[in-house]
Amino acid sequence: MCCDIIFRLKGILEFACQLDNPNGAQSQGTISKSFQGLQSKVSSKNIVLTVCNSPVLIWPNTGFQSNVESLTEASSCGDILQYIELDDSGTKKSSKKKDKKKSGPTVVNMKLLFEVTEPAGNEAPSLIRVSTQQHCVKMPLPLDCVLSVTTDESMATVCTGLVEALNKQLADMEEVVLRYRKGSSFLVPQPFHFQLPEPAGFTTVIYPAGVPDSQLQDAREDLHNRFKLPSDRPYLRRANAFHFPDAAYKDGYLRNPHIHLNPPNIEDAKLYLVQGVYSYHHYMQDRVDDDGWGCAYRSLQTICSWFQQQGYVETAVPTHTQIQQALVDVGDKEPRFVGSRQWIGSIEVQAVLNQLLGVTSKIMFVSQGSELTTKGRELANHFQTEGTPVMIGGGVLAHTILGVAWSENTGQIRFLILDPHYTGGEDLQTITDKGWCGWKGPEFWDQNAYYNLCLPQRPKTI
Repeated sequence: MCCDIIFRLKGILEFACQLDNPNGAQSQGTISKSFQGLQSKVSSKNIVLTVCNSPVLIWPNTGFQSNVESLTEASSCGDILQYIELDDSGTKKSSKKKDKKKSGPTVVNMKLLFEVTEPAGNEAPSLIRVSTQQHCVKMPLPLDCVLSVTTDESMATVCTGLVEALNKQLADMEEVVLRYRKGSSFLVPQPFHFQLPEPAGFTTVIYPAGVPDSQLQDAREDLHNRFKLPSDRPYLRRANAFHFPDAAYKDGYLRNPHIHLNPPNIEDAKLYLVQGVYSYHHYMQDRVDDDGWGCAYRSLQTICSWFQQQGYVETAVPTHTQIQQALVDVGDKEPRFVGSRQWIGSIEVQAVLNQLLGVTSKIMFVSQGSELTTKGRELANHFQTEGTPVMIGGGVLAHTILGVAWSENTGQIRFLILDPHYTGGEDLQTITDKGWCGWKGPEFWDQNAYYNLCLPQRPKTI
């Protein structure tokens, strides 16, 4: 992310309009007029921006008024961080100090408010009688705007940028509402933020609620063309949405613990790593006691989580029972296999990925562990082109390979291993300090045991 601060502004506006004839041509103009009214509202002097967990209130359309005297129109936006309060654990929710293990920019969360208007005068209300039947449409619009800036930008620039973002988002919401409405039936437009390859960068897209990704193919094709994105992988499915660094994952699994590791010190070596986001699945999770037999299942779950979180599939990560049933369904196992504590290997992982996710895989055979040192080029190529986690099984053990550090000149290699045999809680420091996720040398493998590696391939789709 090429910025120091992300300002994220959220709020709810109510859309309302009266339609004489929901299917008539004039209804489109009525809907557009209602959205124009909302845009006028966010451009009015009554709009107020409040910084969460702070006393800061800002009137962005009145030459910048704030209830914190030291903040002025010319103030650096980084100055706002000093007012953000401590959370319950006593740590700052945002800080000027850079955290060495910080994986993203500082996020300043803001809310959209409006001042209550002045009381009306003594004018008598006017009454209008409408003789025709009308349809009243109301729905909430969940506004969610972001602005990426460096800390030395002025507060005036931030305020102007946020108001412009609000107006653009309302215009995009109008387009989505008109495109997907059916008579007086409207779908709520929902904003999603994406971190796209440069030069597109941080981008917000509006999708209609209730319409699955599988039915938004045409919309994504238009966006891929607009942002000049490759047409062979998802960038703009809901699962690809940017995860803000201050937001917790609700399912409790750790994501990408490897990003907190330092790279190995190998001369002339380049890093070839998993691309995207995965969840760490290991022994004893999900109230399943699979200690001693479930390592390959857990490695498979990590791989499935990668395909889910990259937007290739919308199905949940399969349970042990679902994995076993899939192997029965493809004829690989007998029905009594379901509910057992039997091991599976790379070939079974390949079969389950194909059966449950429609994902094909390549299998790499190694007759003994010592040969893995010669597979640097093949593994480097896999992580460069496919970028998926690799399951490796040998003897009675299975692991997940997340990348390699490999020198083309010397042939030296280190393997980035995610170990499914971990039985503890989701403690990132323990996992990284104790090597449950860590860089391993060639001696990590049993030099005399054979290994099969399952290399999942990306589907060619958007």
